[in-house]
Amino acid sequence: MAAPAEHPPAESMKPLLGLLNGIAQSTYYGNMEITEDLLREQLYPEMAPQAFGALRAKMTGIVKSVASADMDSNQLEAFLTAQTKKPGGITVDQAAVIAKFWKNHRLKIRESLINQSKWENSLKNISWRVDLKSQSRHVDQLNSPVAIVEMELGKNGQESEFLTLEFDELKLNQMLKKLAEIEDSITSLTQAT
Repeated sequence: MAAPAEHPPAESMKPLLGLLNGIAQSTYYGNMEITEDLLREQLYPEMAPQAFGALRAKMTGIVKSVASADMDSNQLEAFLTAQTKKPGGITVDQAAVIAKFWKNHRLKIRESLINQSKWENSLKNISWRVDLKSQSRHVDQLNSPVAIVEMELGKNGQESEFLTLEFDELKLNQMLKKLAEIEDSITSLTQAT
């Protein structure tokens, strides 16, 4: 007697997994070569274009719902169970494939959504050191401590820009005072809510 299958037959669900991967490629990973026609030709060649369009739209909606909520495994299970029970929803086999897909793509899709939501450069790295001035126009500034702050700014996939700042003791103390004021403001705002 054969044991009951825990997962749908691999061969019958491969096209659906391919469709989900294609949706991820075109929607989240920026691969513009993945088109609806290409997916239909490669994965569901016997399916009518209108029926494939409906399947792709349904799966795209599910992937977007799961991704926008960044569902963990419990949330995903509840969501997919609800999708299998509603009229015109998905099958149990499709739910299992979607769960497998999400387990493999969750982190990468999350990272893609975060990167897509950034408008400006972000701080990738910061380093600092304290040096002593060895050259100056004014003799009284020789051997005075100087803080050197180096920041790497940029977006993922683009070349970084580097910004180097030099602070003497007075400017460094002013900056630290401003940062303390900002921290106090943030603390007071977060405690008020």
